[in-house]
Amino acid sequence: MDSKSIAGQVFSFLIYIFVQVLLMRYFVLFEGVAACFVYISFLLLLPFETGSVLLLLLGFATGLLTDIFYDTLGIHAAACVMLAFLRPLVIRLLTPRGGYEDNSIISLNYMGISWFVPYAFLLVLVHHLVLFFAEAAKLSLFFPTLLKVVASSLFTTLLIVILQYLFYKNKY
Repeated sequence: MDSKSIAGQVFSFLIYIFVQVLLMRYFVLFEGVAACFVYISFLLLLPFETGSVLLLLLGFATGLLTDIFYDTLGIHAAACVMLAFLRPLVIRLLTPRGGYEDNSIISLNYMGISWFVPYAFLLVLVHHLVLFFAEAAKLSLFFPTLLKVVASSLFTTLLIVILQYLFYKNKY
């Protein structure tokens, strides 16, 4: 990665955290059933060649910074680390027969909707499973928490796709 792309990734990281903390934390549907955590887009859109150790460290840093602003005790960090850990596996599961071109970019425009939506939804679902079940911490809340996971995963994925269409349409 060259210094220009590193600076772009740092800028992207700060924008996603800023948008999450100042706007998206209040963007909740159905009286708290569906919440939007668009900040994880930063982890989803990192380049393919991002190493696994760096990916885990970025996941931890992203989650920890969000935990600081949300005053949660590490649940965002745990969820982001799990997302970062499973991201290479999900990419391998979705790899086409011929593989990817060198320097492929993860984006809706570049990869196509039939690849991007399952990729984003699976990782958003993993993130939300860890996040909401760690937050609930009670087996008696299993079904309400599961509803929250599914609704929030659909909502977050939809918003990520919309943001891809709005801001990344003509980039590549």
